[in-house]
Amino acid sequence: MSDVEAAITRAHHDEWARVVAALARRFGDLDVAEEAAAEAFATAVERWPADGVPPNPGAWLTTTANHKAIDRIRRENKRDDKHKEARMLRDDTPPELLGGIDDDRLRLIFTCSHPALAMEARVALTLRMVGGLKVPEIARAFLVRETAMERRITRAKAKIKAAGVPYRVPAAEDLPARVSGVLAVLFLVFNEGYLATGPDTDPVRHDLTAEAIRLTRLIRALLPRDGEVAGLLALMLLTEARRTARVSANGELVALDEQDRGAWDAALIAEGHRLVRERLAAAAAGDAPGRYQILAAINAVHTSAPDIRDTDWSQILALYDQLVRLDPSPIIALNRAIAVAEVDGPQVALAAVDPLEQTLADYHAYHATRADLLRRLGRSLQSRAAYDRAIALAGNTAETAYLTRRRDQLR
Repeated sequence: MSDVEAAITRAHHDEWARVVAALARRFGDLDVAEEAAAEAFATAVERWPADGVPPNPGAWLTTTANHKAIDRIRRENKRDDKHKEARMLRDDTPPELLGGIDDDRLRLIFTCSHPALAMEARVALTLRMVGGLKVPEIARAFLVRETAMERRITRAKAKIKAAGVPYRVPAAEDLPARVSGVLAVLFLVFNEGYLATGPDTDPVRHDLTAEAIRLTRLIRALLPRDGEVAGLLALMLLTEARRTARVSANGELVALDEQDRGAWDAALIAEGHRLVRERLAAAAAGDAPGRYQILAAINAVHTSAPDIRDTDWSQILALYDQLVRLDPSPIIALNRAIAVAEVDGPQVALAAVDPLEQTLADYHAYHATRADLLRRLGRSLQSRAAYDRAIALAGNTAETAYLTRRRDQLR
């Protein structure tokens, strides 16, 4: 990758949501904001290799996107008031990028997470507009087809436009109605960064994990007493602490039982454990923990063990039993089965995994989990077939390399 290509990639990671947020706030139209931002980045791809990377890439992209949006509004000329506004707004002076950047991004997050939209539509739209994820990446996160996800996002933008949803951070009393959707978005953005689903991206995208953590901290500042916000922040910190140990020097995913725990980030683990202890104290006082708080507690158990052999799998299984009552999804059931294998053995775990095939047949982690259980049971031929299926479905190059090695080690 050339220096200019690297600069464009960094700019997309750093500036996409800021550009979209600024345009959405200015023009009140997500379609205009997204398409103008996309055109600005396309222009950067054309011009930067010849002209060089500008001193302030963010200002250049915002200015270019602003002009693209104005040009589009003029071409469409659907409303006289917008046409007049476009004429008045045309200005070659780069907009100021300091000051309200975080507020702009929060406005866009809460706009996309409006309760008028179904929860899945809120999450998908925010992943696209704020997270900057591509439709195929979002579709994989939801385990649906790309065309279905494209329609879902289009309908969500149209509903926001028709309802005249304001581009602002809602009042304090309105935050609880929207925060669950915001947390779901940040969780999926983080997950995409922690283990990217696409074959044409870095296996681990620190830009996404860092941004998800930053935004979760902002939400926590808005809702300091919300247990699920604290739980999600703890979950992210404890997971991010293991990031540098997750991919080997040759680009292969390193499973939890093979990671160098000395490479984990002790400061992030300490902060995450502190948040988990606070939530455990609140639970003891009668504040029932939610999904993210339980997931954080599970990760706290993992990161408390100095060696994989010291892991308290019984405690992890008990936490999953608690979680599955809150979230009886097949993904949670699959993850619970991994703990079952450590407590009750792979045969019992396989009996819990096999019924999930109907809903997880296209999910690579289902086949990878099943392959490992079959391997432990000595059923090599069946394990190899399951690994083959997992490899075919996995998009991440590091994960594919890991699964291939595990398959090839079978007798």
